[in-house]
Amino acid sequence: MRTRVKVCCISSPDEARLAWSAGVDVLGLVSAMPSGPGPIEEETIAEIVATVPPGVTTMLLTSRTDGAGIVAQLRRTRAGAVQLVDAVPSATIKVIRDVAPSVRVVQVIHVADASSLDEALEVAPLVDALLLDSGNPTLTVKELGGTGRVHDWRVSARIAAASPVPVWLAGGLHAGNVAKAIRQVRPFGVDVCSGVRTAGQLDEEKLRVFMAAVEEEREPSMGSPEWRRAATS
Repeated sequence: MRTRVKVCCISSPDEARLAWSAGVDVLGLVSAMPSGPGPIEEETIAEIVATVPPGVTTMLLTSRTDGAGIVAQLRRTRAGAVQLVDAVPSATIKVIRDVAPSVRVVQVIHVADASSLDEALEVAPLVDALLLDSGNPTLTVKELGGTGRVHDWRVSARIAAASPVPVWLAGGLHAGNVAKAIRQVRPFGVDVCSGVRTAGQLDEEKLRVFMAAVEEEREPSMGSPEWRRAATS
């Protein structure tokens, strides 16, 4: 199955158009965060979502942990998927499932050490996908993504091999290391932000080179099944 690509920190309809024109599968749209790059107003997220053609997924990144608040964001933005960048109670995921059943739910696991495998496998049956990143939610001001740091891909590979749902890989990816990351981790998809940007702006040439590097590692497939959760909860 081919490796999917998500470009995060999309800031405008023009950046969204540049991304999907390059073959990007998922657009990451960052709402309010305690730290890190890329947050934009929810009105801008809704504007971007309205411009995206069929076949391209819009993913709202939220640092909220309450179900009602996340559902309200989804209603305002109309994104097709939500990325939970912090750990949330299972009750929060249930609220999203009950109120917005068509929305795909992606839980971020900030890979620190081997204990991240247990964390990932505990939440995996509740969600549509996992996303492995390099933040640090234990800090006073939480790092919940966009750090540009690479974490231990050996742990990520173990999670990807054991997970019952698709696994996305994020954290410090760029054209120079993404092929190696794909070979080592074998993720469902890769997620990039700073690695395709110059001075904070999406860089068409960097994106082209990144996409070419991913394409070299893509395997032929008879089809591209939808990423959906493997079990109900």
